[in-house]
Amino acid sequence: MSVTEAPGGIGCIGCITAPAAQGKGEAAAEDEIVLAVPAADCAACIPELEEGLAGFPGIRDVRVNLSLRRLRVRHDGTLTPERLIPEVARLGYEALPLDLVALSGTENDRVGRDLLMRLGVAFFAMMNVMLLSVAVWSGADGVTRDIFHLISGAIAIPTVLFSGQPFFRSAWAGVKRGRLGMDFPISLALVLASSISVYESFHGGDHAYFDAAVMLTFFLLGGRYLDHRTRAAARSAAQELAALEVPRAIRLTTEGSETVNVADLAVGDLISVRPGARVPADGIVTEGESELDRSLLTGESLPARAVPGGVVSAGEVNLTGPLTVRVTAAGKDSSLSRIAALVAVAEEARSRYTSIADRAARAYSPLVHTLSFSAFAFWMWRTGGDLRFAINISAATLIITCPCALGLAVPAVVTAASGKLFRKGLLIKSGTALERMAAVDTVVFDKTGTLTLGAPEPLDLGDHDADDLRVALALAQGSSHPLAQALAQRALGLGIRPAHVTEVREVPGHGIEGVWQDQRVRLGRADWVGAEAGDVTATTLRIGGQEPVTFAFADALRPGAEGLVAALSRQGMELHLVSGDVAGAVEGLAQRLGVPAWTAGAKPEEKAAYVRALTQRGRKVLMVGDGLNDTAALAEALVSVSPASALDAARAASDIVLLGRDLSPVEDALRISRQAVKRMRENFALSAAYNVVSVPVALIGLATPLLAALAMSLSSVTVTLNALRLK
Repeated sequence: MSVTEAPGGIGCIGCITAPAAQGKGEAAAEDEIVLAVPAADCAACIPELEEGLAGFPGIRDVRVNLSLRRLRVRHDGTLTPERLIPEVARLGYEALPLDLVALSGTENDRVGRDLLMRLGVAFFAMMNVMLLSVAVWSGADGVTRDIFHLISGAIAIPTVLFSGQPFFRSAWAGVKRGRLGMDFPISLALVLASSISVYESFHGGDHAYFDAAVMLTFFLLGGRYLDHRTRAAARSAAQELAALEVPRAIRLTTEGSETVNVADLAVGDLISVRPGARVPADGIVTEGESELDRSLLTGESLPARAVPGGVVSAGEVNLTGPLTVRVTAAGKDSSLSRIAALVAVAEEARSRYTSIADRAARAYSPLVHTLSFSAFAFWMWRTGGDLRFAINISAATLIITCPCALGLAVPAVVTAASGKLFRKGLLIKSGTALERMAAVDTVVFDKTGTLTLGAPEPLDLGDHDADDLRVALALAQGSSHPLAQALAQRALGLGIRPAHVTEVREVPGHGIEGVWQDQRVRLGRADWVGAEAGDVTATTLRIGGQEPVTFAFADALRPGAEGLVAALSRQGMELHLVSGDVAGAVEGLAQRLGVPAWTAGAKPEEKAAYVRALTQRGRKVLMVGDGLNDTAALAEALVSVSPASALDAARAASDIVLLGRDLSPVEDALRISRQAVKRMRENFALSAAYNVVSVPVALIGLATPLLAALAMSLSSVTVTLNALRLK
């Protein structure tokens, strides 16, 4: 079955507008403020910020990107960051102006180094305090025991204060805005364990629990660092698109030419686009002929001809001849900016996905607080006001129920699965990618550069006359056209030597010509050399008055493409092929691979709309693509994969990067993701079982804070070992 329109009837050219223009009363793209909100660290932050700002005068739409911790506000043009930041602070969140030129990688590196440094300090302190504790456990008492306790405290207290800062800061921020997250019981457990230990040390107590405090800090920091590693690779594709924007343009005036910023271009300006340069703005060609590489924007595998009256878009590359273009849209109104807006909206929608850990944490944290305070109240009543004993029971309950295993349950599995997939040639960028991948039931493929390698290969060169091959090689070596370069490379590989062709010159938009044995020879477009154009990808050679000779090409399949499509079909996946290429090429590939639904000539916004329509039908979509024209669709899908050869923006929009040329590992990703989600659920079950057994022991007073810390550590190790079963 051939499908030529997107699900739900979305398939017409130009029927999708930029997100900033959708919906009545929606803000224009330029009326937008983006702020960094470092304290937005859980799913509960999304409604707090979005609902808290919704009623502020001038605001039309609010979206939180949790993975990047960013707040995007669309407004009516009356707001500034300076007015908005205090309003965000009123909700309990620090907000910082975001420089979109500065990408998030530097900040991620800084946070990662900070966590790793604190983890190292905690490990060093834990080893030293444990050595001192061994002496106490071995029978040291009296003054010797008290000295060992004080030395342990001198090591542990500064360590907890320094290494525990990520938890303390997060907990305090939550308290200020009236929300008790997972970091509150963690911080409370650290403070209570340290405080009790200080009290016992100065009052000659038999036990101090400094070892429990530093051990708890170390394991919790380990979980936090693993979680950070899964987030660190996440990078905004909308930001990466800025790298493709041309900062300056050559504007033509009555006095001559001048170099200006693209932002200063106005509709109607004339600009010059030299060969090899990227088009700086959308417009209409007024003078010149050339060929344009549109693969980034449309996915077309072959260059498009540019002639007077033809339309060009920002981001396209001018290949052969100089062009004069009259500007129709520049800056934030250009094609690139519209794609960036599509990507930003899609990224924000996907960031609202709630992970298993987030859902578990919502129910877990209130229960921990309730148990601990109930234990304190009960034992204060039971013992007639023995504050020391009641605090010990309360601290032991907090420590033994501390969400360390819960915090490790997902990061440990993600790290184990990521390592396994990395060895198979896949790089996992998102912490929730595996959970989303496990739910996939529909796969949408791009064509050029994804299922194919995006490089034309000449067919049956051995069937051509030797003189034809030698002349074609001589002409092809003088051209920058992809077909000419592919022909030259293959002919040289076959040992063919070029003929002696003189007066070689390239005719922009047509081909290349020269003189051989006093005959005019041409290689290029069929109509230019005097032949009829066929329905296959080809270049045509004509020697003098001889009959034209056609050299046909095919786009080589990416290794593993056929096997992957066959495997997904056997699993019952719904498969789609959506490409910006011409209908003949797309239909031929769909039939060759056995993909039942295909769409050709799709623009970037139409690809995103196609994926959105599938999602609205209830499908869980995996998008596999590589080009700028795929970026919005990659961000729109539930989960996405890009080859390492893809454009930076496409890789940034993807959750998983395919490191090699072979597509087969995508099937491994689907299989391992299902195993990983199974392990995550097992880890939560193990954590729950551990609490069912250990909490009653702590509540009735049979577990000291030290025993609670040891039990908590055992549960963390168990969860980690279960995660390592993936390897």
